[in-house]
Amino acid sequence: PLFSNQLQKDLEEVKELLTNATRKRVRDVLVAEKQKLELEIKNQPPPKPKDVAEEEKSSLGGYTVKINNYGWDQSDKFVKIYISLNGVQKLPAENVQVNFTERSFDLLVKNLNGKNYTMTFNNLLKPISVEGSSRKIKTDMILVMCKKKREEKWDCLTQVEKESKEKEKAAYDTADPSEGLMNILKKMYAEGDDEMKRTINKAWVESREKQYKGDIPMDL
Repeated sequence: PLFSNQLQKDLEEVKELLTNATRKRVRDVLVAEKQKLELEIKNQPPPKPKDVAEEEKSSLGGYTVKINNYGWDQSDKFVKIYISLNGVQKLPAENVQVNFTERSFDLLVKNLNGKNYTMTFNNLLKPISVEGSSRKIKTDMILVMCKKKREEKWDCLTQVEKESKEKEKAAYDTADPSEGLMNILKKMYAEGDDEMKRTINKAWVESREKQYKGDIPMDL
């Protein structure tokens, strides 16, 4: 630490002055100062351990990979997330850490084949019990057990998934059934390959022809 270095320098200078001092009074003052400095250096607190988070970062080493693939299911009491990681069972248990909050969890796997793996779930659909949640290490897999606060069925894992499902449903769930069908066809056309596009075009042309002949009164 900087303060300790300064004291050391002061002490060295006092010793140097002592070797040159000839007057008794001056020597007495310097000797007293020397003893005071030596005592101060001796009583210096030991260097503080590095911040734990800093230490964790430096012990990570390698590079960090974000996990995106997982499977999940649920029971009455738990939502279970399955994460495949080859060889994870060979790691010391403390290398697999999961931090839970009421609406999130994050996973950190340290030093698996020279890499670190992370996964974060924010905005879980419903609150979980931090104390009741845990993780289990299985062969080539981690199982994260989120304890439900209330025993009820979850339709999906996160709030974001729920919102995107609702938007999609709203796009098709219109008052006019033909408009809903149009939306589905447009989506299929946009996402389809050339074959799909040709099929939809053909069906569209045929439906228009039939409509003009009076076979289909409803305007698609």
